[in-house]
Amino acid sequence: MNISASAVHGSAIPSFSRRRFATALASLPLISCATIASNTGVTRPSIMEFGAVADGTSLNTTAIQAAINHAAQRGGGTVTVPAGVFVSGALFLKPGVHLHLERGAVLRCSNNLQDFPLQRTRIEGHFEERFNPGLINADRCDGLHITGEGTLDGAGMPVWELFWSLHAAARDKRNFRNLSVPRARLAVIENSRGVVVDGVTFKDSQFWNLHLYRCQDVLVRNARFLVPDNYNQAPSTDGIDIDSSQRVTVDGCYFSITDDCIAAKGSKGPHALDDRDSPPVEHIRVRNCVFKRGYGVMTLGSEATLVRDVVVEHCTVHAVDVGVFKLRTDTPQYYEDIHFRHLTLVSPQGRGALVVVRPWTQYTDLQGAAPPQSLVRNISFSNITGEFGGLGSIRPNPGQTEIGDFRFTDIDVRLARGASLPAPDRARLAFVNVRVNGKPYPA
Repeated sequence: MNISASAVHGSAIPSFSRRRFATALASLPLISCATIASNTGVTRPSIMEFGAVADGTSLNTTAIQAAINHAAQRGGGTVTVPAGVFVSGALFLKPGVHLHLERGAVLRCSNNLQDFPLQRTRIEGHFEERFNPGLINADRCDGLHITGEGTLDGAGMPVWELFWSLHAAARDKRNFRNLSVPRARLAVIENSRGVVVDGVTFKDSQFWNLHLYRCQDVLVRNARFLVPDNYNQAPSTDGIDIDSSQRVTVDGCYFSITDDCIAAKGSKGPHALDDRDSPPVEHIRVRNCVFKRGYGVMTLGSEATLVRDVVVEHCTVHAVDVGVFKLRTDTPQYYEDIHFRHLTLVSPQGRGALVVVRPWTQYTDLQGAAPPQSLVRNISFSNITGEFGGLGSIRPNPGQTEIGDFRFTDIDVRLARGASLPAPDRARLAFVNVRVNGKPYPA
């Protein structure tokens, strides 16, 4: 479819015994194995050596893929994109091949969706047999590094406009399928360990920006996720989708988008717990980030079943809801051990909520099964200061959701919407040293 309508070696380790060194290594953050992985390749071919043209118009898919294949045939390497605007369709990295975007480099999506040929792909909690791949695709690429100060540009405006025109014409707008509009994600990384994405800007994605599926030991560092400030809502332009993945660290990133900044994804439907393609999302660390614009800092759902051990800390949050828990009425969901701490809130205009727990009924399909049970427990907010919209609300699916152990500790905030946190009577909420608008909460 054309959318032109737009490892350490050596015999001596100073001052450490080998046992002490191993102990110290094990004490590093979750992502240690990824940061230790080497990103030096055997070769460093430039895509221009294979005929790529930086004119912002010519299609460079064949030339760039040739550079990737060349590096792979020589045992691995780093394909470099120099300064300039290079248009491309879907590219497929290979084991041992890294990608480096130099300062001023722009790798831009073609707006001809025929350059992203339909294939079986993971999306929205299942495998779609025929949907578009991403601009950058990597499967079973352990140790992959995507680095540099350059940009992955989705050139998404024409696709967004097409989406909204079709949405406006749809009879059932709420259940208008995202997948009814062909569009490309910027990067899809699957079944890979020790991945590092460092320094890259993700801009104007047609769909999700960075999709991690069944990955472990991932570091996303100093990346930026952007849509234009003057565009009201670029549809489904999530920043990072952590899908069925474990031990993911997001450090020092900047988000200014119009959907979930970071989303925990998995399976959906009444039989989701039996889905072997969707292991739990676990051991997620988000730190030192700025959330300027978006729907939720950390959103659980809308396709997610088991999410455990998530920490968001030392971040600055503007007019973005902090913890968003979407509760599907057709899916058993277990969200536990989710912690938000050491946050600075900056929203003098009075937008944003600290916690949002609410039913999610879009695309519901019980498939004839009884409504499943869900659990949200051991959720904490601590050491939070600043100006914001409100505390939020906790609204479970009646008769389906157990709410337990929400703790609010050492919080001092000014809220435009006052001190109110609607919650079910049986919810277990604890407040310790919480002040709202200069007064103790609860009063």
